[in-house]
Amino acid sequence: MAGHRTIITISNDEEHWLSNYTKRHGISMAEAVRRGIACLKSSQGKASYQMLLDETKGIWTKENGLKYQEKLRQEWNR
Repeated sequence: MAGHRTIITISNDEEHWLSNYTKRHGISMAEAVRRGIACLKSSQGKASYQMLLDETKGIWTKENGLKYQEKLRQEWNR
């Protein structure tokens, strides 16, 4: 795997927890950190989606959105 090496500083408690975690799961500390980063990236995507929903909430002002949606769907059945 191509990538970059980096040095991080973690507390003794975090290192102890990470060491135990990696032993239980049979992975390296580097792999555990990579998995942690993947989780962060995934949750950030969800947060971005929620932010988009929050920012666009209420922009439909033409009529009742549910009634409009039902009207469109009725057209599909014709």
